[in-house]
Amino acid sequence: MDKDRLPRWGWLLVGLFGATIVAQLANLLVFFRLGLPIEYGVVAVIAAMSPVLIFVGLWYDEEKADYWENRRERIVGDVLFILLGASLGASVVLVGLDGWPNRLIADVLAMAGGFTLAWGLFYWRNPDIYFQEG
Repeated sequence: MDKDRLPRWGWLLVGLFGATIVAQLANLLVFFRLGLPIEYGVVAVIAAMSPVLIFVGLWYDEEKADYWENRRERIVGDVLFILLGASLGASVVLVGLDGWPNRLIADVLAMAGGFTLAWGLFYWRNPDIYFQEG
């Protein structure tokens, strides 16, 4: 993939759109059939979008390109931490807001909680990425 083909926000939009489609398919084909309430379907969307938000920045920024020299196991572990953090953070917020009258606001707050915990776990594993000496 050529970074120059689209600006950063373009890659972010493409990635988020693809992640949303994959998450909705997973909801329809797996999670809802297993009994997950529809109100919690947003958790899969948040979890799928979280790696896109983190990894597009790492891929696009030249000064953070050293991250991709890590072993594959390390990167897979980071993805799992991100997915777990986003799912856990969004779920905790949604459970805390159970019965909230405005579902849109509850979903936005769940996104904030999920993305924050996901990035926090990623940062906890990789603090050197964000604090490099010039």
